[in-house]
Amino acid sequence: MKIRMTRRRAVAVTVGSVVIGGAAVIPALPASAAGACSVTYAITNQWSGGFQGAVTLKNTGDPWTSWTLKFAFANGQTVTQGWGGTWSQSGANVTVSNVSYNGSVASGGSITDLGFTGNWGSANAVPTAFSVNGITCGGSTPATTAAATSAPATTAAATSKPPTTSAPATTAPSTTASATTSATPTASASVGAPSTARVDNPYAGANGYINPEYAANVTATANSKGGTLGAAMAKVASVPTAVWLDRIATINGTSAARGLAAHLDAALAQQTSSGKQVVATIVIYDLPNRDCSALASAGELLIANDGLNKYKSQYIDPIVSIMSQSKYAPLRISTIIEPDSLPNLITNLSFTKCAEANSTGAYVDGVAYAASKLHAIPNVYTYVDVSHSGWLGWDSNLTPFVNLMATLAGRTTGGFTAYDGFVSNTSNYTPTTEPLMTATQNIGSNPVRSANYYQWNQFIDELSYVQSLRSALITKGFPSTIGMLIDTSRNGWGGSARPANASTSTDLNTFVDATRIDRRNHRGNWCNQTGAGLGARPQANPATGLDAYVWIKPPGESDGSSSAIANDQGKGFDRMCDPTYTGNSLNGNNLTRALPNAPLAGQWFAAQFEQLVQNAYPAL
Repeated sequence: MKIRMTRRRAVAVTVGSVVIGGAAVIPALPASAAGACSVTYAITNQWSGGFQGAVTLKNTGDPWTSWTLKFAFANGQTVTQGWGGTWSQSGANVTVSNVSYNGSVASGGSITDLGFTGNWGSANAVPTAFSVNGITCGGSTPATTAAATSAPATTAAATSKPPTTSAPATTAPSTTASATTSATPTASASVGAPSTARVDNPYAGANGYINPEYAANVTATANSKGGTLGAAMAKVASVPTAVWLDRIATINGTSAARGLAAHLDAALAQQTSSGKQVVATIVIYDLPNRDCSALASAGELLIANDGLNKYKSQYIDPIVSIMSQSKYAPLRISTIIEPDSLPNLITNLSFTKCAEANSTGAYVDGVAYAASKLHAIPNVYTYVDVSHSGWLGWDSNLTPFVNLMATLAGRTTGGFTAYDGFVSNTSNYTPTTEPLMTATQNIGSNPVRSANYYQWNQFIDELSYVQSLRSALITKGFPSTIGMLIDTSRNGWGGSARPANASTSTDLNTFVDATRIDRRNHRGNWCNQTGAGLGARPQANPATGLDAYVWIKPPGESDGSSSAIANDQGKGFDRMCDPTYTGNSLNGNNLTRALPNAPLAGQWFAAQFEQLVQNAYPAL
């Protein structure tokens, strides 16, 4: 599944305004002043004791080659985490300096992705004065408004406070045990000082990277909705998500999204401003013949057109060159290697492109090359995709896959030790657990797993699948230190359709269909699923054998378009994304239950995001 971020456009506000909806606009100095500037400061979300702010900085004078923004809080507010620049605070005074990708600002140009989370007490007035490079931006003192000085109405959606002991990168609602925040980083965590020491679990004691572009999309949608729903949406802006490099152009960035170096610079800035270790999760996703059994995420490289060599020299090598820069050594970088690639070699060889990937060895050689290069960087961690329980959960699939992983290790520099772990459920919807039943539970004389929905699959959820798979991989030769990741971004299945109790029916299929929280009509459905909800928030060490729950798929990014859309990104039209399609053998010839009016894979899909928030479990 390809993911691409879109920059948020600056909100147009008339220069000279004072406070509009919690935003303070500081008028520009005359254009003749070399440091002239205009600043918009907005409180985009606020809850009891905490808030999120956004800053737009415009250059109305001569070009800048670097910039430093300064302002002061009036009510004792404190910045807990910032992005888009290097944030620091001394007393009431806040300083924000550019990072490598946004230091140069032409006349009339703007920096639109500055943001932060903070704490406040009895009041939260907006700052009244700003300066850039020592030059005051000017302007009158803005009037105080309720939006800027008091908490919203007391509702569950608006008053849940992220813990102050951990930045929002790993925040989860405190009301549910399954979504507790990860531990505060220990004193031994390397922040700001490069270190070659590896840790067993890169997510432990670390805050996840907050992608400013994703956060901007979330915030814009939340602001457009407003009310309780908007307040719930806004909380997602502070949840860490992965960055997908889904084609060569994304490495250096496109007109719509920043590149890898810019993301790592932003992660460094977040680490510096928070004083806590940050882990940035990057998806490596451009194998030749990619997504060989589907079309929505088909890639740009083909095996027949020297795709494997291009993958190595034009894709992996540039990524390695950027990640290995010494300035990024303080970060932890977790790489998610090629979702949906190797599992296709087990089950989908009837597809021509999959058969070619198998016969040429391109998938195995490509993944081995990527892991060899990436794992050689001391602060980079490697996790290979293992699909999900609804794909490989039968013994006839799982055992061959474990053998394939051993073959992969044999072709990788460093062998078994070159892999830190494996990741399941990437961009999928399979629940982490089915809390109201077990696979081996008998209804009448038949086990649950024999129901039509599960078709004798021995796993009905992801947790049991990855724990069993981990044991099998260790038995095969992988080190006992490997950890598993589960993508929980869209597998919550909450809302009114979520069963509260197990069915009392004695008919097996009736019992399973009424009891399962997975509301898809077939486990083979994967595209923009109707009724889905956000799952457990990112969390380190959530269960035995797991390194973390993670959000690899940024919620609200489309799985694929509902109809054919011309594009230059190699993304085809897959009928599994068409809500009118009656299916094929991969989903039991069922309706797809895909949402209508979906854009291309990776583009922002506001209607899907709204549904995911409404059906979140745990609720926001």
